Amino acid sequence: MDKRKHQDTQLKRSVGLWQLVFYGSGTILGAGIFVVIGEVLGEAGRLTPLAYGLAAIVAITSALSFAEMGARIPTAGGPIDYLECAFNLRWLGSGAGWALIVANTVSAATIVTGFVAYLNSFASVPDWIATVVLVFALGGVAIAGMKQSAWLMTLTTIIGIAALLAVLWALRSALVAAPAEILAGLGLGPVATSETDSVVGSSTAGGFGMLFAGAILAVYSFIGFGDMVQTAEEVRDVKRALPRAMMISLAIVFAFYILIAMSLVGTGQFETIAQASAPLVKAVQLYGWPGLPIAIASLFVIVNGALTQIIAASRLLFDISRDDRGAPDIFARINAKTGTPIPATLVIAGTVLTLALLVPLKPLAEMTSFAILIVFVGVNLSLIRMKRDSQPDDVPNIYFWVPVVGAIVATAALVGQIVQFAVGGSG
Repeated sequence: MDKRKHQDTQLKRSVGLWQLVFYGSGTILGAGIFVVIGEVLGEAGRLTPLAYGLAAIVAITSALSFAEMGARIPTAGGPIDYLECAFNLRWLGSGAGWALIVANTVSAATIVTGFVAYLNSFASVPDWIATVVLVFALGGVAIAGMKQSAWLMTLTTIIGIAALLAVLWALRSALVAAPAEILAGLGLGPVATSETDSVVGSSTAGGFGMLFAGAILAVYSFIGFGDMVQTAEEVRDVKRALPRAMMISLAIVFAFYILIAMSLVGTGQFETIAQASAPLVKAVQLYGWPGLPIAIASLFVIVNGALTQIIAASRLLFDISRDDRGAPDIFARINAKTGTPIPATLVIAGTVLTLALLVPLKPLAEMTSFAILIVFVGVNLSLIRMKRDSQPDDVPNIYFWVPVVGAIVATAALVGQIVQFAVGGSG
């Protein structure tokens, strides 16, 4: 494939390892830990930390595959080029690309809507005004440059991590109490009398059923790592920096998910926290701490998710246009001053704004997760195929069984989502 059909299709390499680490950490944490964790708690109850552990298996195996593929084929198209190069099927890469553009765009709109709802939990701002201002601001940052976006996300991620450390300190006694609650959820200890009895069934079988339901939901708290590969053409020393940044980011995120989940479980107030629109804010308030600082910090981190989705979708649209996969040539243009694909970014931001203002997004958000899991399966299979053919010396050499396990567990999560949707849809 010719990546240089146009003279102005070269992205600017301006991002280093630690900027990418904060970019990735902020992307994965985002709404996952500040909003979705309450829904996981509602599904898995006392077994929430174990649900995140199971979800991490899906995420880490696929992330390792993304890391090697990102080093093998460091392009802004990411999975588009992975699938095409592995199977020599242009339509397969194109299909993955368009699916991811839709998924990332809808995901960005969903996060924007979530941000507005979160903001309105403590400040009265008309939804449409908050939506327009936020999307314009994020679009402006994305246009300004990848370096600027990475620096903003570094700042907001630091704020978010500080907020999570504050939550852990406020709930330190709950963290100590968590192991006993987890054992009770496994049927290995006494069941405490609390409001959680209405959330988690008394039988061990019922508890394990909720564990797997929670794990399926928790998977989507990790999937932001896939957006990191869209920055490949803007990262310095990409073959070394991208795989390292992905692994460091996942380690940071996994530690916080497990510790925060244990802290919430240790409170014994599952139902109250699970039903709250701002679960971490509610948790610290239950322990007598002010919730407003956590709420404000949460907004900074939630913004990360929307920004990275806009950036990822615009880079995918740029790559699809550059490779003549059905998008107009204008979207392959790179601005000489900012080094970013401004036309592609504008159309993505405009679509995000339209969706956030006009479309009910819950069903679309479910399809986003479905599309991303399909891509996870495809990336793992692509690496299996490529490792059979060759193993370059200048890229990470992960064990062959990793993409095999990654494909299996991603497929299982995909099937689990289908089953969960069918059961829920029939009810």
